[in-house]
Amino acid sequence: MTNDDQDRTAKAARAAEDARSAMAEREAAAKATLDNMARLRALRLAREAAEPQRAPAARKTRTAKTTSKATRKPAEKATPALSDWLASQQSGGRRI
Repeated sequence: MTNDDQDRTAKAARAAEDARSAMAEREAAAKATLDNMARLRALRLAREAAEPQRAPAARKTRTAKTTSKATRKPAEKATPALSDWLASQQSGGRRI
């Protein structure tokens, strides 16, 4: 074997070891996260079981509106019609 072959083999072995250690670290972190979630879930369920049952909150009823849609005044047009806007753009020198 030449030095190049030995270097490639050593690099490949180091890369494989790095990959194994990285995978082990990721798995350990995932397990720790899942364990913590399970612990917190157990604490929450225990706390909820210790609390007395509460009655569900009553829904608020809607009150009648003071004015109906028929008695309202129509809103003023805040924007000009499209044809008016196009005319103003053309008179201003814009090409549309």
